[in-house]
Amino acid sequence: MAANIITKVLRSGRRCGVQCLRPYSNAGFSFSLTEDQKDMQQLARKFAREEIMPIAAHHDKTGEYPWDIVKKVFDLGLINTHIPKEYGGLGLGIADSCITTEELAYGCTGIQTAIEANSLGQVPVILAGNDAQKKKYLARMLEEPLMCAYCVTEPGAGSDVAGIKTKAVKKGNEYVINGQKMWITNGGVANWYFLLARTDPDPKASAGKAFTGFIVDADTPGIIKGRKEWNMGQRASDTRGITFEDVVVPAENVLGAEGIGFKIAMGAFDKTRPAVAAGACGLAQRAFDEATKYSMERKTMGQPICTHQAVAFMLADMAIGIESARMMTYKSAWEIDNGIRNTYNASIAKCLAGDVANKCTTDAVQIFGGNGFNSDYPVEKLMRDAKIYQIYEGTAQIQRLIISREHLNQAKKNM
Repeated sequence: MAANIITKVLRSGRRCGVQCLRPYSNAGFSFSLTEDQKDMQQLARKFAREEIMPIAAHHDKTGEYPWDIVKKVFDLGLINTHIPKEYGGLGLGIADSCITTEELAYGCTGIQTAIEANSLGQVPVILAGNDAQKKKYLARMLEEPLMCAYCVTEPGAGSDVAGIKTKAVKKGNEYVINGQKMWITNGGVANWYFLLARTDPDPKASAGKAFTGFIVDADTPGIIKGRKEWNMGQRASDTRGITFEDVVVPAENVLGAEGIGFKIAMGAFDKTRPAVAAGACGLAQRAFDEATKYSMERKTMGQPICTHQAVAFMLADMAIGIESARMMTYKSAWEIDNGIRNTYNASIAKCLAGDVANKCTTDAVQIFGGNGFNSDYPVEKLMRDAKIYQIYEGTAQIQRLIISREHLNQAKKNM
């Protein structure tokens, strides 16, 4: 594989992991980025502004998948950065991913989600795959710009993952899979799927034992890809239903072992939710910047509207929300990169950032006034794009359920 720009950016001798929020530094807490991280941030920022922002409106209007952008981020090395070094990847941390994700999301979260979906699909393989599986399915992602997908959600099982109906029945050294998945990001363009299916027919079996994770090649006979969904926002992302009709998968494609799929699927979220939160931060920052610029140009009663307290306070609230969400995002990323269970803070980061993105974009539309409601201006798209952050990868309500559960479990231990 030819060296990409990110590979060249990572200079030997520098620590490339998370440096922010390092509590054991002699200087106390550090919120600084390494020089490598700053270089990555600037590369992603430049790319978002020069390559993504000029075409974002086109993809929003047409729903066209951004293959040209995918190829460019592949050449730059801004995708698949977390694949371990032993399989040809850079082996970068979650915080490194959050840095570039926030910058790309600033340009367009629909395009960024299309790119970031690779992480969600790959993480179960990184967590639970054996050496042969990783060589086969991760290494290929570095040879050419390929996409993969996390194939779990069903028409009747979104937040209730334990309600999955897709079944996998073992027959000899193979499994036959039947069922339907829905809202699968990259579903129509993926080279392979991480699939969660029920392997224990007992309806009373616990979620921790009833489901198995599989790697499924997208060109396997029996896979039927539904139409691309025309969504409220993030239209550049390919989202669709996938039907499995007598799809035969070899037993060698089972991830980990039969019955532990639910644990693998849920464990992936600790690594991917910080990046989702980072995307929401990037979107909120874009809305903040657009609103600030407009408020300094638009005049009422002889003065820029930013001088009116009503508008100034809205901008202040945006700043408060964005800075707070960003801090929680990087704290949750720092934890998982340092081997600390981050379920609690990853859910806080995802929930907070999603809510902040929605408030910031709504307020940006308000500041733009009538122009904000017009599609010729950027903020109405930002508002539409923001809503999904309160829905996918666990709704805002599910995050609050996780946060309260984690909090109460810890409180009981401390009693």
